[in-house]
Amino acid sequence: MKKIRVLIVDDSLLIREVLTEILNSSPDIEVVGAAEDAFVAREMIKQLNPDVLTLDIEMPRMDGITFLRNLMRLRPMPVVMISVLTESNAEVTLEALALGAVDFIAKPIVNVENTLNDYAEEIIAKVIMASEANIRRIEQ
Repeated sequence: MKKIRVLIVDDSLLIREVLTEILNSSPDIEVVGAAEDAFVAREMIKQLNPDVLTLDIEMPRMDGITFLRNLMRLRPMPVVMISVLTESNAEVTLEALALGAVDFIAKPIVNVENTLNDYAEEIIAKVIMASEANIRRIEQ
């Protein structure tokens, strides 16, 4: 079976490292790159052609929702949102799902590394599920 190629997009180096470790622990997944913002991610998508993207919502230069909107219009692909979920973010998460994100994972606020590792199986399962999603271009 061909491995699912994943690109991680998150402004936190720690999150990029932890997600890379978690996802690479699955025999079905290969992390092909990690980008610190949407502009770097755009170039990496062109070069690496990943199957699935993990995407943070709050990032410098361009937020994840704006990037997702552009991505789904220009180059639709499966996206799993990984972000700190607070009450104020609930609406943003729903917007991401409406724009075409396949699923979301709540990023912990404290003790990030250990807490994310607690969700390793869920993260892996959601990325595998996203890779099987039928993604279509959005018209906006």
